[in-house]
Parts: sequence; structure tokens; C-alpha cells
Amino acid sequence: MTSEDLQSWAAGLDELFARVAARFGRVEPRRQARAYLVGLLAPVERKNGWQLAEAAGDAKPHRMQRLLNGVRWDPRDVRADLREYVVEHLGDPGGVLIVDETGFIKKGTASAGVQRQYSGTAGRVENCQLGVFLAYATPRGRVLLDAELYLPKSWTDDRARCAQAGIGDDVPFATKPALATVMLGRALDGAVPASWVAADEAYGQDHKFRLFLEKRKIGYVVAVPRSQSLGAGIGYGNTGSRADAVTADAPQQAWKRLSAGDGAKGPRLYDWAMATLPPHPGDELGGPGGMQRWLLVRRALTPAGDQGEPGLAYYLCFGPAGTGIEQLVRIAGSRWAVEECFQSAKNEVGLDQYQVRRFDAWHRHITLAMLAHAYLVVTAAHAPKARAAWSASPQLRSAVSWHV
Repeated sequence: MTSEDLQSWAAGLDELFARVAARFGRVEPRRQARAYLVGLLAPVERKNGWQLAEAAGDAKPHRMQRLLNGVRWDPRDVRADLREYVVEHLGDPGGVLIVDETGFIKKGTASAGVQRQYSGTAGRVENCQLGVFLAYATPRGRVLLDAELYLPKSWTDDRARCAQAGIGDDVPFATKPALATVMLGRALDGAVPASWVAADEAYGQDHKFRLFLEKRKIGYVVAVPRSQSLGAGIGYGNTGSRADAVTADAPQQAWKRLSAGDGAKGPRLYDWAMATLPPHPGDELGGPGGMQRWLLVRRALTPAGDQGEPGLAYYLCFGPAGTGIEQLVRIAGSRWAVEECFQSAKNEVGLDQYQVRRFDAWHRHITLAMLAHAYLVVTAAHAPKARAAWSASPQLRSAVSWHV
């Protein structure tokens, strides 16, 4: 690592913050926001108010706390700048937008949205908050692009409790797929170049979520349960057949061994089969340049469960007619990119290390953490050794039909 590298990466951080500086209005909160961002990138053990304040040279955390809880600025405006930054440096027409959630374990009952609920992060029911995130994956990198805090009905049905946590009367209950739809709309309206959306069962089985994507003419590969009807559930009213029942009729020659991408131990190999689904009544998907729906099925290579049979996973797909199974498998595999984003954002920029209770403060910390994470990803994209150098250098971090 050279002094030129340090200067270049510091200049990159300056360029990024210049994009968002005007969102903070006055000079004092602008300086504090930059100090917060630098602290998230610094070798600070815990990225909470006290330690970020110490890294910035403050004797007490009140300035950092005021930035999250008191100063007037809209994190969604900053996320619009984040989208532009990511598109400029990582954008690709074949990009994949990925929705998923992650849990933030909390104590007590005062933090906005907290309750005992299942957290995939913990793998069990915990007292936690759930954040729904939108990630963006291209050949040049993968980043977190947007986020919304999920508010259970136990919260939105109690407006007095909401008021104490800074949740306005204009914030209604919204399902996780509905929150994901809002974020996808912002990305597509913001001209984020993408051809596909990937999501797990929680989103894939929601017909309104799929219908939104079909109306926007963007392809999707979304996981669904084995009981998923292949005719009903998209708003057309016929009963259809279950995904597992249809799969049982797949001929042996329909299965192809393909990799869903590289994992920690090499290619993630599975057997895959793909069937073209008939159109729904009233569809206008055909014709030149038209769209098509498929069922994609993944079969593990080794037996699983008590029956000693290979495990199966099911995906509903939608995209340009003529799309091949290799492309759909690649999109299905790209969903793991969001887990990598969660891991790196939590480990490197303290995505989960906040100590705030208010709804608006949660969004503010998360937004600044996503901004810091995007800076690391963009820096690494321009200099392949940058991420390793960043981690190793305190000096740098303190500076900135069945197809057969």
C-alpha cells in the first residue's frame, strides 16, 4: 500500500460525502455526519454512540446522539444519493435486486418494532427488530441499497406506543413483501439498472409482490413453498397444481447438474429442472419480445431428511421468453449475495451495533452504515486489493414444459 493509495481512497470518501453533505443543512450536523461516517469505517470495537464520539474526539456522545435523534435530516434523501453513487460505480443492466430481512436482537420493549418474533439471523424466535433490506448485485460488487424497519401489528395498533418511539400516525402497518415492493419501486423509479429480482419464500409466495414485478416488466426468480399453486395466487382465480405435484411428473432427462455460483467450498452444485408454465387467463405475455413464466426446481445431490430423499426447493420465475435454465439458476444463486452484504456490513461498519430506540434514529444509523459499506465496495471494485488493505491498515481506516 502506497501513500498514493491512501490519498486516492481518502479522496473517494470525500467525493462520496460531498454527494450527501447538503442533506444535513447546517455546518454542525454536516461535520457530525462526516465524523459518524468516518467512525463507522474506523477500527472502533463497537460502533455505538460512545465509541464513535471518542473516535471523533468528543468527550461525550451527545453530538452523535443528536445527529440520530434530534437533527432534522431525511435518511431517504441520503439513500437517493446512495443509489446514484452505486449506479455510477457499480451499475450494470444485468444487475439483480435482492430483497431479504435480517434481525437485530434487542432487550426490553421500547425499541421501535421490537417484539418476540422469528429471526432468520438467529434461527429462532427472539426479542428483536426486523429490518427489510434491498441489495443490488452486479459483476462489480454487491451492496445494500435501501431498508425499512418492519412494524408488527402489535405496534401499529397502539398509536400511543408508536408516538413514544417516533413513529408518526402516517406510518401504517405494512407486510414485509409490501415494504419490499416500496423499496423496489424506489430503485426502479430511480433508474437503477437491473433485469432481475430475487427473493426467498417470504416474498415469493406473495402474489401481490409478484404481480408488481410483472407489471413493471422486470424478471424474477423467487423461492416458493412446495405447496405453491402454479395457477392460483397471482390474481387469476383458477386452482392450478401444487409445485411438488407438478415436479413429481418431471422426466429424468429434464434434470441438469449446474452450479448456482461459487461458495466457500467451491461451486454450489445441484440438479435443476425447469418447466414452462401456461399463461393465465387475460395474460398478454406472448409475442415477439414477450415474457414467460417458469417453475424452476433445485434438487440436492445428497439425501436429506428422514426419508433419505434429496431435498427439493422450488422457484417461480418470470422473464423474457427464451430465457435458458442456466440464466435462471444464476439468478437463483445470486440471492446469497444479500447474506454476504449483511455479514460484511455488520462486521465492518457496525450495521447492527446501534443503540437507538426511535424509528427515525434506526433509519438514520442504518442509512449511514449502508453508505459506509457502499464506499468499501466501490473502493474494492476500483482496486481489488483495497478491502484487504482497508482491514489491515488502521492508518487508512482512520483517514476515511419440462425442458429436456
